[in-house]
Amino acid sequence: MRGAFGTLILAIWAGAVLATPTCVRAGEDRNAALLSEINFARTQPQAYARRLLLQPVSDWEQGLAEPTEPGALAEAIDFLERQAPLPPLQADDELAAAALEHVAAQGPLGGIGHDGPGGERFDARLARHGVAGRIEGENIAYGPARPADVVRELIIDSGVPDRGHRRNFFHPAFAVAGVTCGLHRDYGAMCVIDFASAAPDAGLVPLPLRVAPSAALAPVTLARLDEPGPGASAAGGWWWVKGLRRLLDR
Repeated sequence: MRGAFGTLILAIWAGAVLATPTCVRAGEDRNAALLSEINFARTQPQAYARRLLLQPVSDWEQGLAEPTEPGALAEAIDFLERQAPLPPLQADDELAAAALEHVAAQGPLGGIGHDGPGGERFDARLARHGVAGRIEGENIAYGPARPADVVRELIIDSGVPDRGHRRNFFHPAFAVAGVTCGLHRDYGAMCVIDFASAAPDAGLVPLPLRVAPSAALAPVTLARLDEPGPGASAAGGWWWVKGLRRLLDR
């Protein structure tokens, strides 16, 4: 009996070990697919606009408790039709590590927003991973898991007055990005996308672009050029924005 039990435990452990590389590969594939989706929008904004025209409402949006902001889709399509193509973002390991740290810290606890558990700002986290003295930004999506849904919601940016998520995607200074998606206790999935300009020249250090949390839907982030003030917050769904603003406004 003991031998059979030991064999069972060994089989379970071996199965977990053998499954781990597959899970890792699946996560890496999703991260790569998300960056590819972002780059499709950046490099072919008019083609992305046509995609939105062909699908006014996504399957993920149909499952939400409340409709999107009226006019947000049309406004996004108009923006994309006028947007000049931009170079693709290159994958950056340091930014990906900073994104992974945030997913690992928030996901199991159901946290939201850009600050770390101890209140560390996102740009300080990036600096610890070797990204400093550059133009920086961060987008976070809570809820949608498919790369196409993540990018769609961030570009439409329903509920975000200044369309800060979209501005990050189409910021002409951003040259590299790090992407990590993972599980989230309350919303099922979360994706963190960290952006930065190319490494600065030795004699020229640009001022960092402050990107603070913003109120709005499942995807979250607001690009700012000044220090964040009252009214900056993060959110995880269209149906709970008002309550979350009261919770997160500082």
